[in-house]
Amino acid sequence: MAELLHPQATHHLPSFITAPGETDVLMVVTAFILLGAVVGFGVLFLRLHALPEHIAHSSHKVQMELVSVLCLIALFTHMHIFWIAALILAFIEIPNFGQPLRRIAGSVEKMAGIEPGEGAAAQEPAAVATDAGHAEPASAPAHRPAPARPRPAVAATPSAEAEKELSHA
Repeated sequence: MAELLHPQATHHLPSFITAPGETDVLMVVTAFILLGAVVGFGVLFLRLHALPEHIAHSSHKVQMELVSVLCLIALFTHMHIFWIAALILAFIEIPNFGQPLRRIAGSVEKMAGIEPGEGAAAQEPAAVATDAGHAEPASAPAHRPAPARPRPAVAATPSAEAEKELSHA
């Protein structure tokens, strides 16, 4: 290597300086470290952006779809307020009001003698709005009585409690 050096160069060169035509080891090692850092940072960034979605999905929240959409909006628009909103929504427990109301409606339909879930389909519209804004009766026959619905079965020995219940039905 001594014959390849310039006559003005010092003879005590550091080890990272390579001779002409040889592989620069320091550059290769630095390239691998840089590539690993960029890939690692990208994985960390995407994992952090998906954190609220994972939290909402693992706890089976009702608002899971909303949290997912907010995470995507935050990722593509770089507006961090959407990510913060998604994180807050992922930790909040929103009550499910639909299930108790469906159970109440099913019980009321069962008490009325209708199969649960068929009450809304069996109803006919009571009135049709006209252009003037007044309601007119629907096209169903006007004076036909409603069909009698079957009463719920009562125990064989009527007690005072059963008679009281029957009087309320």
